Amino acid sequence: MGQLPNEKILDEMQDLLSVASDSTRLKILMAICDEEHNVTELVSLVGASQSLVSHQLEVLRRHRLVTTRKEGRKVYYVVSDDHVNALLNVVYQHVIEKDRE
Repeated sequence: MGQLPNEKILDEMQDLLSVASDSTRLKILMAICDEEHNVTELVSLVGASQSLVSHQLEVLRRHRLVTTRKEGRKVYYVVSDDHVNALLNVVYQHVIEKDRE
């Protein structure tokens, strides 16, 4: 990276990392990394209430970490782009690598 980013960029980075630090949001992101799911499916996968999953999905949407696709009355969620997948993968690989030491 070379130079430090300006304060605005650093603040946005901090905000993004804090959003991803919640365990329910992490479970949701991991569940939708490779395939889309609707809220009902995510409730089952994540093991949280429908209201909590819906709330966390809204937080993830506001921070542009997920995108949606409507099919009839159902809304399907998936991570927004390859950057989100890459970030999750790097963190995951770092953690499991650290656990092997």
